Amino acid sequence: MRPAQKSGVVVPQRLKWHGELAAFAVFTLIKVLSLTWRVRLINEPEPASSPIIFSIWHNRLALCMQAYYQFGTPRWPAPGLAALISASRDGALLARVLKYFRVSPVRGSSSRRGRQALLEMTTYIEDKGYNAAITPDGPKGPKYKVQEGIIALAQLTGATIIPVSEKVSRKWTLRSWDAFQIPKPFALCEMHVNKPMRVPRETADDQREALRVELERRMMEITFD
Repeated sequence: MRPAQKSGVVVPQRLKWHGELAAFAVFTLIKVLSLTWRVRLINEPEPASSPIIFSIWHNRLALCMQAYYQFGTPRWPAPGLAALISASRDGALLARVLKYFRVSPVRGSSSRRGRQALLEMTTYIEDKGYNAAITPDGPKGPKYKVQEGIIALAQLTGATIIPVSEKVSRKWTLRSWDAFQIPKPFALCEMHVNKPMRVPRETADDQREALRVELERRMMEITFD
């Protein structure tokens, strides 16, 4: 279902009561499973100045919160974390789950509410000093294809992009467009981090495209399915 519109402004979809229950169930399931996961940081990330934009594939979101609090906050401390989430109904469910993890969701994508979402993310980073998280191939793919939004946000804010991916020994793979991964109980979860990337504010259009391709390359270097 498409997000509603009021006076030409896209209004993100909201959850009904059963959606709220589903979000809490998902949060509880992830918390319980995470108690059994063995999470390891494989390669120590290079130093990078805050704030940070974490780039993580859409199909690896299930593990990202534990990884952030275990490895991200000690290395890149910030007052909070903001995440870009689709304005759709599915995005509403994910946004509510992230709120349980103390993440501030910003609703929007390249096709829906993109400009407003970009401005809100910029405010979180520049005015509040938050770190940010973006799934560069979300919300609907193509899978493992970096979209230009993350490059634009890094250019506007001066924040450093950190490519992050995960390799899981045992997992469930859903029949979704991104083949969403959920680590099974007692799975070994390896966190892989690649070299940081900066996008200068004066970057031209052709340079942005080259940086987008480079980010995609760095993401695929640490992607093991």
